[in-house]
Amino acid sequence: MKKVLIIVNPCSGKAKMHTQLLKVVEVFSNADYEITVYPTKDRGDGTVKAASLKEGLYDLIVVCGGDGTLNEVLTGLKQAGINYPLGYIPAGTLNEWSSSLGIARKIVNAAEDIITGVPITLDIGKFGDKYFSYTASFGAFTSASYDTPQSIKNMLGQTAYFLGGIKSLASIKSTHLKFIADGKEYEGDYLFGGIANSMSLGGVVKFQKASVDLNDGFFEVLLIKKPSNILKLQPLIDGILKRKFDHEGFDFFHAKEIKVIAENNVPWTLDGEYAEAETEFTVTNIHNGLNLIVPRKYVESKEVKE
Repeated sequence: MKKVLIIVNPCSGKAKMHTQLLKVVEVFSNADYEITVYPTKDRGDGTVKAASLKEGLYDLIVVCGGDGTLNEVLTGLKQAGINYPLGYIPAGTLNEWSSSLGIARKIVNAAEDIITGVPITLDIGKFGDKYFSYTASFGAFTSASYDTPQSIKNMLGQTAYFLGGIKSLASIKSTHLKFIADGKEYEGDYLFGGIANSMSLGGVVKFQKASVDLNDGFFEVLLIKKPSNILKLQPLIDGILKRKFDHEGFDFFHAKEIKVIAENNVPWTLDGEYAEAETEFTVTNIHNGLNLIVPRKYVESKEVKE
């Protein structure tokens, strides 16, 4: 009999898993899985649990929670040097990354799609000694995800992120940073920066679909400079809304490895969760770093487009 470990964050989103967990268990039971359920107890517990595992204990690990919970489990597996196929049941607040992969927002549907799904490989990022599944960012927009209390996130949902992003624009402070990306240097006073393997950053900044490949070995990197005067702020906002980053004030490029040099410690977020960073560190793309089960229809739609 196949074995599945379900790591669930009971506090994610609107605490949906309190009422939905039994339905998820029934889906895997009906598919003849032997099921182990592990509810996380505190922030970081998903990393501890995943890092304690050994190869071959399970056939599949399923993460039920927000992007932060997925990040914890991924980090633990990488720290332990083990590889498991992962299924993801998004129960967080934003879930934009999972939606771009065709993963259902309804918890039971997402569980059913794992049973019938297809494994694919995706790039991930190594950020110093930490990991992220889809984005590392700093500056405007990013603090909204960890500054907004969970109770407010649960009540407002995605609106909380946009409100937090808009609020941050009113009091933006720039950060002087240097980026050395595959040998090319970028330096300036930046309002925002994101290193991504995703269709969006911070729930506010979105990319054109044609510019993103989730498994090409490259990050999409967007840096937004501080405008020299207030009149130049509006064109930046327009560029963000129209997803056009080829104008003055934007540095947009693709890179496999980025060295970041800061004058002071800068707060970053990894998959929406706060992360401390040194004044110098390297972000590396790990090609094929994540083995994720996605809905069959997502793979079929990609094949048709290609």
